[in-house]
Amino acid sequence: MRALSFYKGKKVLVTGHTGFKGTWLCKILVNAGADVTGYSLEAPTNPNLFELSGIENEIKSIIGDIRDLEHLKQVFTEVQPEIVLHLAAQPIVRDSYKDPVYTYETNVMGTVNICECVRLNSCVKSFLNVTTDKVYHNNEWEWGYRENDPLDGYDPYSNSKSCSELVTHSYINSFFKENGIAVSTARAGNVIGGGDFANDRIIPDCIRAAMKGESIIVRNPHSTRPYQHVLEPLVVYLRIAKEQYEDIKYAGFYNVGPDDCDCVTTGELVDLFCNAWGEDQTWENRFMGGPHEANFLKLDCSKIKQVFGWSPRWHVEEAVRYTVEWAKAWVNGTDVSEVMDQQIREFMNKGE
Repeated sequence: MRALSFYKGKKVLVTGHTGFKGTWLCKILVNAGADVTGYSLEAPTNPNLFELSGIENEIKSIIGDIRDLEHLKQVFTEVQPEIVLHLAAQPIVRDSYKDPVYTYETNVMGTVNICECVRLNSCVKSFLNVTTDKVYHNNEWEWGYRENDPLDGYDPYSNSKSCSELVTHSYINSFFKENGIAVSTARAGNVIGGGDFANDRIIPDCIRAAMKGESIIVRNPHSTRPYQHVLEPLVVYLRIAKEQYEDIKYAGFYNVGPDDCDCVTTGELVDLFCNAWGEDQTWENRFMGGPHEANFLKLDCSKIKQVFGWSPRWHVEEAVRYTVEWAKAWVNGTDVSEVMDQQIREFMNKGE
């Protein structure tokens, strides 16, 4: 964990801390010795990783809505964070079709509110807005999107995240540059890992089916996605926030995705899952239709590799294996907090 020693004693505010990625991020920060405050709605699923991990007892957890500007202002005033990591979002594409207004309110006005609080509090030295690989206008071509490609997500979720980027850009140009606040956005691909209980995500669906002894139903096995273990982007987020805190020249817009070899079809991913799970696990192709979702999308991560010398530590097969390891530990009643700590140590040791 030497690479994270910077965070020891730092006041860090994480929005969306009760979610899957937010819980893992808080775990990393607590292990690094940070003074962590989380601001989020209640955990979105039952069961949920936030409760299972016990992280609530190791941070200051504030339940609140990112749309509530006055509450956010109060939290910033009380906490006086040095570093803000903004993960709170409505993150499901298909849910954004069901409730587009809530999706835009959360993902766009939520970002406005966070940016406004950062603007009003000089304690903040480093701010990172986490968006998605889906912010780009998707031509479904075979090469990866670069940070200077046009932003224009198709569906309400993707488009709201494009808007979140543009809000951040405006605040940078209008306020943050002149105030010397280091601000970046990070556009990450699909993540997998232990403790994701979300609906309408392929690996959680696989785990639910495997636990019931049922065949996995795959609705679109030919769509290609860039899959990575959740620890990959989280450690990169922390690297960006650290580097720009120490030198504002590192502030910018960054793609955070896996290598090309980890861009696999949904069917290939489920094959990897079945192999890792064992027990003669099977899946079946049952195309179900539904609202538009991109068939092919990947990122060009040359910039972050060049700027920070970064490269992925775990490829997709390892990511699936560690996810299955966590899931089986949970099923068997093992302390998942210890499993998370062990996986974080193994991940960090591989890069040192």
